[in-house]
Amino acid sequence: MNSTIFSMLLTGARNRRASNSRVFAFTVAAACILLLSSSSNAQTSRKAVAAAAAEDHAGAFKEYRGVQLGMLADEVRKKLGNPKDKGDEQDFFVFGESETAQIVYDQTHKVITISADYLTAGADVPTAKTVFGSDVEAKADGSVYRMVRFTKAGYWVSYNRTSGATPMTSITLQKIQ
Repeated sequence: MNSTIFSMLLTGARNRRASNSRVFAFTVAAACILLLSSSSNAQTSRKAVAAAAAEDHAGAFKEYRGVQLGMLADEVRKKLGNPKDKGDEQDFFVFGESETAQIVYDQTHKVITISADYLTAGADVPTAKTVFGSDVEAKADGSVYRMVRFTKAGYWVSYNRTSGATPMTSITLQKIQ
């Protein structure tokens, strides 16, 4: 009988040690996860603060040929002339062989998107520095892409230039809905 009690006590002690080891391992694992998570959140927070600082200011490129977001369609047509393709929701303008523009309107005929396309390289094509106020690093193939949201100003701007000897450049301003 004493050996049975001793055996039960020994088994209980082993179970408690195993249980304590599992609790300790779980606690250490949970602490590591929390530590890694807080480090990741701190990095994300720093990136978010930097992005928010960029969003606080309006971009350098706020208009295209005098056309701005929020203008009425009639005002746009006075500034740019007759569009090649005219509509209630969108106008398409052609300025020579190498420059086109699309102006998109909302239900009240106000400009919500301006997209200008340049089909060649040259001095007439705005650079990323002109659009954003700072240079944008080109990719290995020579192409360039950047998009910045100016939430306080209520719009975003994108700049996209393809690679090659005759790159195509698209610059888009769009109202944030």
